Amino acid sequence: MSKQPQLLRGIRVVDYSHFLAGPYVSRCLAALGADVIKVERPTSGDAGRAHPYFIKGQSGYFLQQNMGKKGLCLDLKDPRGLELMKKLVRESDVLVENYRPGTLQKLGLGYAELSALQPELVYCSVSAYGQTGVDSKRAGFGLIAEAKSGAMDLIGRPGEMPPLFRMPIADMYAGAHGVAAICAALVGRHATGRGQHIDISLYDCMLSMHDYAAQCYTLSGGKDVVQRSGHYLPQSTVYGVFPARDGCLVIAAQVDDIWKRLADLIGGERLASDARFGNAASRNAHAEEAVALVEAWTRNRSVEECLAALDQAGVPGARVQNIEQALADPHIQSRGMLIEQDHPVLGRITLPNVPFKFSDVEAQALGVAPLLGQHNREIASQLGYSSAEIGAMERDGVLYAEPAALTTVTEPEPEPAC
Repeated sequence: MSKQPQLLRGIRVVDYSHFLAGPYVSRCLAALGADVIKVERPTSGDAGRAHPYFIKGQSGYFLQQNMGKKGLCLDLKDPRGLELMKKLVRESDVLVENYRPGTLQKLGLGYAELSALQPELVYCSVSAYGQTGVDSKRAGFGLIAEAKSGAMDLIGRPGEMPPLFRMPIADMYAGAHGVAAICAALVGRHATGRGQHIDISLYDCMLSMHDYAAQCYTLSGGKDVVQRSGHYLPQSTVYGVFPARDGCLVIAAQVDDIWKRLADLIGGERLASDARFGNAASRNAHAEEAVALVEAWTRNRSVEECLAALDQAGVPGARVQNIEQALADPHIQSRGMLIEQDHPVLGRITLPNVPFKFSDVEAQALGVAPLLGQHNREIASQLGYSSAEIGAMERDGVLYAEPAALTTVTEPEPEPAC
């Protein structure tokens, strides 16, 4: 039986965003089959192009978040560029932007203006603080949201400055919410015939992520404030990071029956039946003692010895892997979480995949992220511009393409497999 076509096939997305949260939204939509057009400003393009890691002048940061898109680079301050953009929006279903609120209104590209041109438009705005609220006009990045939300204050050791997350939690979480909201708005559009203005705030997203600390504070009337606890969760004993002879591992034995299996493994029946650790409340009350017993067991063994014993006992555990180990993990490879692509400048490259999979949808082979202005002529031609009009805009700098894009042959889109 043949599989279904891509779920968002036939949906056109205009991606006028930069850096991470917005580009991740549209990258996911491309992976779902949408036709995504990445709109960038002349000469510099998306600010993410200037973000490391660099190789041969190309940004790996940009490559990862912009695969599967076509590239259009035009000057929106020129009336011809602005008109081209509006023509593109008239024939599109979704626009994604992540500028500071008010920025696109100044260009005549706000939701009110564009929804008047295209009433079915789903317009997704991602910003640090959102479109409303006392701080909405302030600039911000994911780091700001992570700090202000209380999330950063929960990590690290007591009495020390909290560390950076070293992964863009706020941006990626906001991006995932953006994808969900856009898909919901597209479904809702079938009933109403109208689009939506979606307002995604990085700060909102980080605050919504709290699964415990917010409850403790609100339900206790402000008396119970969760403090950072280093390598362990004192409210979920035993759940944390433990040292071994040759590295570190994590153990999740906070559930009663799993704790009993772990206790029997490291201390036999005597520990498994110890009343101090008999249930979650008593283990939490004696958290330091429980953690010390597990640490004493892990310290004298290698990570592999610990994991082999834990697996045999039915206790969840895992090595704390570095990025080299994670990318080489056979499970990650078997799940298709790494994509190989042929880049016109770099040759063969490997990048992380998006995490969603469907049982009955044709696999989507995403193309590499576009060179700056790579698809200018193709897109302008589709919008009805003549070759002479396109040439004039190229000469006047309204349409811009980096030198490598001018010598790159744009391959036609692959036909879906039967």
